[in-house]
Order: sequence, then structure tokens, then C-alpha cells
Amino acid sequence: MVAFVLLLAWPFAAVATACCPEKLTHPITDWRRKITHPALKFLGRALFFSMGFLVTVKGKIASPLEAPIFVVAPHSTFFDGIACVVAGLPSLVSRNENAYTPLIGRLLRAVQPVLVSRVDPDSRKNTINEIIKRATSGGEWPQILVFPEGTCTNRSCLITFKPGAFIPGVPVQPILLRYPNTLDTVTWTWQGFTFLQLCVLTFCQPFTKVEVEFMPVQVPNDEEKKDPVLFASRVRSLMADTLGVPVTDHTYEDCRLMISAGQLTLPMEAGLVEFTKISRKLKLDWDGIRKHLDEYASIASSSKGGRIGIEEFAEYLKLPVSDVLRQLFALFDRDFRSFSACF
Repeated sequence: MVAFVLLLAWPFAAVATACCPEKLTHPITDWRRKITHPALKFLGRALFFSMGFLVTVKGKIASPLEAPIFVVAPHSTFFDGIACVVAGLPSLVSRNENAYTPLIGRLLRAVQPVLVSRVDPDSRKNTINEIIKRATSGGEWPQILVFPEGTCTNRSCLITFKPGAFIPGVPVQPILLRYPNTLDTVTWTWQGFTFLQLCVLTFCQPFTKVEVEFMPVQVPNDEEKKDPVLFASRVRSLMADTLGVPVTDHTYEDCRLMISAGQLTLPMEAGLVEFTKISRKLKLDWDGIRKHLDEYASIASSSKGGRIGIEEFAEYLKLPVSDVLRQLFALFDRDFRSFSACF
């Protein structure tokens, strides 16, 4: 049934995107959208129904003029795309590579996504500019749906929101996702079941409950318009309070560091630090840290039984010994005397 619905949706997506460039300069507003958009919304709901999802919707969906941007949390699984279907197929922020995926790529392009390139050094700036252009178009473009956490978590807390959705300084509508099931077959995080395993487990359930709650629109004040991080923090706190979960200052970059540690057969929890805070103080960047992580691992395993001191640590980082560096060192100092090989 899933395959049948996807194949049935493809012709509508093909018609909607015919003769359109990959990166749109103008919204699709002609007869193609009027005909294909309702059909794709119906087929989107049919797709999740065929997978056994029982959807409960709470709250009222804001119009494009009321809230040009949706922010969805917690983000814990690829099934979270159900929020896009319930919200009426708004535009998504997606990797450029996804637009070339057979079948799925055509469906993605039908919702007029904001495409992000990993190889373009100006991609981040261009993406922000595109979001601002669409969000301030006065309803000309479709609404944009963003998962501000930037990665999947296990729904036990909300990690730091990326500021991209909040930079335009326009009202946003928070959307909460809950999966109130006795058996969790949907959570897709850094450790655990693979994509195919989760699909099999979920499809084998008689049904899977999901709640989609549309919260009241949040309008930024003058200070938050100037500081998107402040706006993002307030919205995150509001969403966490409604969900009844705590917040943490860990970021997507922290998760990447944790995974990198795991790939080097180091304890994965060793990489789970508040990298963003420390990197700002020490002026470190993620690419530089990841580049040298292999070197640090070999140094740690070969030095003094896997231990190095603060002076060697500073030397390898090419930084002077300072209070901030000591804070970073202390995060990995298992016995407060030497640096553990966990780094």
C-alpha cells in the first residue's frame, strides 16, 4: 500500500514541477498547484494511514500571513514528516541531494523546498536569505516547516534550537509531536535500530499513535527580532514546558562529536560535551576538531598508557593554557590528574 500510494503520487508531483527549475525563483501559483496540491495532501494522509498511523490533531493551523514559519519539535524520527502532511504540505528545508533521489526527490520538489548544498561554501548564507525572502513575502510563498533541533533525539529533552527559522524575525507557530505508544518503534537516533528495522517494526504494529499539536503563534518582540538566538530560546522553553520535558544546551555539533568518538572506538559519551559553548570561547571550529580527532585518539592511546597532561593538551590544540582551556580539559579528566584517553 505504501508503494502504491507513492507511485500514485508521483504523476501529480511530476505535473506540479514540470518545466520548473530545481531552485525556484518564483512560487508555483498557477493551475498546477491548484490541481496537484489537494491531491498530494490527500495522498500524504493516505500514505501514513497505510503505515498504520492514527493521527490526533490539536490546535488550529495558522495561515501564511499569521505565521510564515512552522517550527517542529521534538524531532526524533523520519516519520516526523507527518507534521508536514498535517500542516498542509508547507515547504521544507532539505539537502540538495534529496532532490535527486528517485521518486522521493520529485515529491520533495513538489512542496517547493529550500535546498541546502553541502559543497557550496555560501550555502548557509544563501539558505538564510531564501528563508527570509519567503517568510517576508506576505503570503506569496508557502509556509516553511523547520525542525530547529537539526537532528533526531529520543524526545526526553529539547536540545538547542538552531536560529535559522528565527532570523527573519517573523511570527512562528510551534508544532509539538508526541508518540504515546506503549512500544516505541519510531525513535531513530544515533544508536539503536536502523531505518529498515524501524520500518519493519512500525509496519508490524496494528497501529501507531501520534499527536500533532499546533500551539499559539509566537510573535517576536523588538529585542528578539534583533537577537534570533533569544527568540529561539524562548520558543524552545515554551515548547518544553508544554511537553513537560527539560531543555539542554547541547547542540547538533555535540552529537556529531559523540558519533566521531564512537567511530574511533572511544566511549561515545566522551564526545557529548557542550561543544558550541567551548568552541566560541576557544575560537575552535567543528571541521578543525574533526580533522584532528584521529590524531588525538592515537596520541591518547600511545602516551603514558593513554593519558596526557594539560600542557600536552594545550600543545596539541596549539592554544595557550588558560582558564577556558582548563574547563575543557576538566570535562575529560577522569581522575582530575590527567587527561583520559576518551578524547
